[in-house]
Amino acid sequence: MSTTATTSEHLIRMANDIGAFFEVMPDQHQAAKDVATHIKKFWEPRMQRSFLEYLKAHGDQELKPVVREAVREIRPS
Repeated sequence: MSTTATTSEHLIRMANDIGAFFEVMPDQHQAAKDVATHIKKFWEPRMQRSFLEYLKAHGDQELKPVVREAVREIRPS
């Protein structure tokens, strides 16, 4: 397994862990915004780029629904 695949898998796992924390909130839209805020605030730009590039190439089927929604907030316009 390549280092890139391992890093990408780790980022997916991290994003889903963050999503698991926030998905218990009753307002799922706010939960997604909080996931996006957390990733933007605490992940370095290189991690964010790698995460988004992986999703562009492989899709978002591995992500929790709250993280999928958060990605829409993270992607640059």
